[in-house]
Amino acid sequence: MTIIGYFFLLVGASFYALGGLGMFRMPDVFNRLQAGTKATTLGTISLLFGVGMLHPEWMLKILLIIVFLTITNPVSSSTLARSAYLAKVKTKTKKDDLKLLLNGDDDDD
Repeated sequence: MTIIGYFFLLVGASFYALGGLGMFRMPDVFNRLQAGTKATTLGTISLLFGVGMLHPEWMLKILLIIVFLTITNPVSSSTLARSAYLAKVKTKTKKDDLKLLLNGDDDDD
């Protein structure tokens, strides 16, 4: 049980690290929302499950938290994406990348 618990802790930490990298690398708010939400959902579930393996007496509470996170994380991400869409936040396209490459200036300022 201990080895499985530590494995899930490592998997959860890896999801968080990859999510942070995705937040840094993604070009616009919609892609960043997707990367951040998936990473936090999967990372948190893995970390909580690992803690549950290390402390089996906490498993019922941890499963309830996992169910709550599974329901609320996608809803909050969808709400943030809808607000960004309604606020007319610009998305970055390949055309913008080509323009930046050719002209060397950025219109986002």
